[in-house]
Amino acid sequence: MSATNSDARKRGWHRDETVDTQAVLAALDDDACRAILEVTTEEALTATELSDRCDIPMSTAYRKVELLTDADLVEEQVRINTSGKHATEYATNFDDVHVSVGDDGFEIELTKPESDAEAGSSYGSPAVADD
Repeated sequence: MSATNSDARKRGWHRDETVDTQAVLAALDDDACRAILEVTTEEALTATELSDRCDIPMSTAYRKVELLTDADLVEEQVRINTSGKHATEYATNFDDVHVSVGDDGFEIELTKPESDAEAGSSYGSPAVADD
């Protein structure tokens, strides 16, 4: 199986050139992973918040976040609280997933945000939250 992508750009996003096809398909096939992707589309959440919002045990939240991180579908960020406590939070880091069948098997294309340096934005910067 291969994962190939074009070099097209749209709306400040780029297409990922290295996609682990099996990891992406496994994550998208999992109910808890899909629930996590849905809730992390709008805002980054901690494992505790994911557990609450997705109605899954904490241990499951951590396992699914690891699966999603390995598939490069979510990214870890650090939430810096004004109290000095820091928490790891997770956010969906893609816009679109396109799955197609080619001569060499499945092909996956992820449309992802540009890096901070390329986009000139603060996307991915640590979040600051009040306790």
